[in-house]
Amino acid sequence: MNNHAAGISIIAFIITVTASMSYYQFVYTKEANAKPQLPEEVLNPPEPTKVSILEGSALPSQQKNFDPKEIRGTLGISNKIIWTNVDTTAHTVTSDAQYDDQISGLFNSVESTGLILPQNTFEFTFTKDGEYPYHCEPHPWMTGKVIIVKSFA
Repeated sequence: MNNHAAGISIIAFIITVTASMSYYQFVYTKEANAKPQLPEEVLNPPEPTKVSILEGSALPSQQKNFDPKEIRGTLGISNKIIWTNVDTTAHTVTSDAQYDDQISGLFNSVESTGLILPQNTFEFTFTKDGEYPYHCEPHPWMTGKVIIVKSFA
């Protein structure tokens, strides 16, 4: 009789573990990794905001590197920022705080597109309000800030 009870206990344990692992893999993990649902205008704002990386920015003596240095965008209106490199040197746009957006990923041009070569662009869509300071990785004196505010329209 002991052998039957032990066998039944082992089978019950295996069924319980299998059910738990199935739930974890097919339900819990899927929900935990799901991206949040955001309004279409936040994901694809109608008015992108533009920043220029100015000519001569690679020189430490140049005071103005990003134009504008501080940019303000509004969620659902202008929260997509486009940096255009008009310099003759490659640059980056790199978050000072390693900001990782819930939809767009890491705020770092090196991670997504690499160096921003002359006459090329880097785009990033912010999906949360906040302040996002950034710099150029090879030229750390080049700094800027993106400020994203909520839309009250």
